[in-house]
Amino acid sequence: MHEQLLLLDNVRINFSAGGMHAINIILAFVMFGVALGLRAQMFKDVLRYPKSAIVGFFSQAVALPAVTFLMVVVLNRWITPMVAMGMILVAACPGGNISNFMSQLSKANTELSISLTAVSTALSTVLTPFNFALWGGFYVRYVNKHAQDALQVLEIPTAQMFETVFLLLGVPLILGILTVKFLPKVAEKLKKPMQYFSIVFFVLMVVMAFSNNLNLFLHYIVFVFILVFVHNLTALSTGYGLASVFKLPNADRRTLTIETGIQNSGLGLVLLFNPKIFPPDLALGGMLFVTAWWGVWHIVAGLGISFFWSRRNPK
Repeated sequence: MHEQLLLLDNVRINFSAGGMHAINIILAFVMFGVALGLRAQMFKDVLRYPKSAIVGFFSQAVALPAVTFLMVVVLNRWITPMVAMGMILVAACPGGNISNFMSQLSKANTELSISLTAVSTALSTVLTPFNFALWGGFYVRYVNKHAQDALQVLEIPTAQMFETVFLLLGVPLILGILTVKFLPKVAEKLKKPMQYFSIVFFVLMVVMAFSNNLNLFLHYIVFVFILVFVHNLTALSTGYGLASVFKLPNADRRTLTIETGIQNSGLGLVLLFNPKIFPPDLALGGMLFVTAWWGVWHIVAGLGISFFWSRRNPK
């Protein structure tokens, strides 16, 4: 598998300046749509249910990146460093906004889901750059110590990543919250269409990114599929396992499972396309393929587990 994935690392996907600006603007609109669903009461709900909220936040922001780091170290013989960094990047992203719909379908604690999405998204401007720099830095040092080919060329510009995440997530969130406060009727009308738009946007972005490399993607999808399947299953299991250890109600366990297993990998792709963060001369194909396929697969896995739980009432 290692030799096959090395071929993916050499894939370079470059957008024109105009195309990159278009993707950034669309992602900003998606995050604006997420903010239209936020209410001040959601943040208060975190204080009303502190135990479940704290465990859920820990599962997303701490446990998943840490477990992912251990996972890529264990799999180091079979995967490439770029594939490993892609897995770490996905784990560093905030939860995906589709998780709220999945929690509702799963008969989970939807209020808790929305609260966790609100908090993780709001804090992602700090936590995404921090977690990627922290665990990615650990992995770079591990590879440099144990592998023949060092990763000295891979630097993680935390300040630039923070700036990008803040502009793409922080500013649209602030504008969305202000719209909810001062134009509530407009916010209510826009909320549903924006949620559907976010799913369509991600699919279009993946198609745009890999349109010139479709044959290569299809040829090696089996290797990427296995890795993403295992990683996503690990993320889902981490959420459910922590919720079970802390003996949370069954509905809350379902929520934490979904919140930990559904990641905003669209943000990860946009970060990868930013030349100020990841220079175009780096062979980032492994990161791109993992991040893109995660965004497709977590929807399939999330909906699958949601339909399964929808037929069973939580105890």
